[in-house]
Amino acid sequence: MNILILNGSPRKNGNTAAMVQAFAESAANRHQITRIDVCAKRIAGCMACEYCHTKGKGVCVQKDDMQEVYAALAEAEMLVLASPIYYHGLSGQLKCTIDRLYAAAYPQKPAKLQKVAMILSSGDADMYEGALFSFKGDFLDYLGLENMGVFTAHGAENKSLAKLAELRAFGASL
Repeated sequence: MNILILNGSPRKNGNTAAMVQAFAESAANRHQITRIDVCAKRIAGCMACEYCHTKGKGVCVQKDDMQEVYAALAEAEMLVLASPIYYHGLSGQLKCTIDRLYAAAYPQKPAKLQKVAMILSSGDADMYEGALFSFKGDFLDYLGLENMGVFTAHGAENKSLAKLAELRAFGASL
């Protein structure tokens, strides 16, 4: 299976990155992994110009690092969204990337894409509502992707051996 991980954390050695790494290492034993650290990319927000759904026929008018995401998304069978929680939602960098999926994923998902999972890190257990709203509405309901799970860590769970083992087990189970 071809798995695309969109890591929305700007911290290279942060909590989210540790969970992504644990998942990716074990999943890579049996699957092709493409990891894109969106915070290290130049990805502008959607301009709502509708070029992609008119003249562009599914191609965004903006030419930035999102082209790398589009290429990987076209081959992905599973999408993993990873983010720290900022103000009850996903990081702004990941949100911009998700908004730009509009060109390639709406009104229908890419042909190969079937599954989705989410990895979230926060300081508090009650901070996930905004991110989960996007996950459910955009990816489960609208695109009809199969829910492979939401993995969260908060406070002392972040970078804990137990949490990293959970992510490794998830990667190995695919």
